[in-house]
Amino acid sequence: MTGFSRNAGFIFALRDSDVDFVCCDMPDANTLTVGLFAVIAQHERETISKRTKEALAAKKARGAQLGTPANLTASAVSKGLVVRQDNARTHQANRQAARLASLLQGQGLTLQQIAEELNEAGYRTRRGKAFFAMTVQRLLTRNVAGMLPGKTEKS
Repeated sequence: MTGFSRNAGFIFALRDSDVDFVCCDMPDANTLTVGLFAVIAQHERETISKRTKEALAAKKARGAQLGTPANLTASAVSKGLVVRQDNARTHQANRQAARLASLLQGQGLTLQQIAEELNEAGYRTRRGKAFFAMTVQRLLTRNVAGMLPGKTEKS
């Protein structure tokens, strides 16, 4: 129930519009139990929000700086970018996907077609996401630039 909505008003509006609820994990649920769980879930949401705000206020009172650090320099941002790019280059699945993408590009496939082929073959990005044309373009750019480990300008 809590995964569906923690807003009791929303649940009651659905109930009042004659929407039938079926709870897979609680098949005997009726409008009474759904309503009770909606109210409890909303209370839980409000309690979590209140505790979070109080904890952040206490941390701020102790002198902690909240939010993005003010000392985040252009150099630090640049270093973070280098680290993320290195992680993408050294990720084994990305290296394999880049090689396949390069072969498919050599066969004349578009970036979108290559993305579809990679997805159908079960490849995922380093973060477990599906490939898109832009992701394929980045892989190919890194590959052409010789940035993948084991690649040389001659290969």
